[in-house]
Amino acid sequence: MATHLITGAGSGIGAAVARRLQERGDDLVLLARDAGRAKEFAERYPGARTLVGDLGNPDRLSWAFGQQAMPERIDTLLHIAGVVELGEVGELTPKAWHFQIDANLIAPAEITRLLLPQLRVAQGHVLFVNSGAGLNAHAGWSAYAASKHGLKALADSLRHEEHGNGVRVTSVYPGRTASPMQAKVHQQEGKEYDAERWIDPESVATTILMAIDLPRDAEVNDLTVRPGR
Repeated sequence: MATHLITGAGSGIGAAVARRLQERGDDLVLLARDAGRAKEFAERYPGARTLVGDLGNPDRLSWAFGQQAMPERIDTLLHIAGVVELGEVGELTPKAWHFQIDANLIAPAEITRLLLPQLRVAQGHVLFVNSGAGLNAHAGWSAYAASKHGLKALADSLRHEEHGNGVRVTSVYPGRTASPMQAKVHQQEGKEYDAERWIDPESVATTILMAIDLPRDAEVNDLTVRPGR
């Protein structure tokens, strides 16, 4: 029975992954931004443990984790949470940049740093759910794409650093996926949102489980998932 620490289990891809892992009997540790959210997760995923830490305030994560009982073993660390705020470079304020870079890049780096001892003991797996924007940047997406390009760099460096410790590192780059985040993106773009046009979160969850379940003789480094319609 493996232990998985998941960020972003509240909706979309994260919720699909958490449900699938729990259904097969694995142990879950779910990161919640506050005590209220932790209570929601405990009710939604019976038997799962929760860990409280705000991705929007990565400077406080070390302190927050120090106040709680940490898992002794982590087989997979799944960075699935993310935020987005569209806008052109000429319009984005430092607040909008910090909002996305803190949650999408610095917080995953800090959580990984804090949990590396457990991952090394387990010879575990760190998986980053990135984005197509982590490979190509378009107009209006500068801050989000910068955070995701940085996340790719984080994953690539971590893979080289931890290979000798037996820790595997994977980046998954989904295209547009039907989720509350995608609904927000469409609202910001001024477009009508039709979930049927985009990837089902369950399909991305399937690719994530494939990557983490792969036998130890192989490792998926980068995996791109695009809409099939």
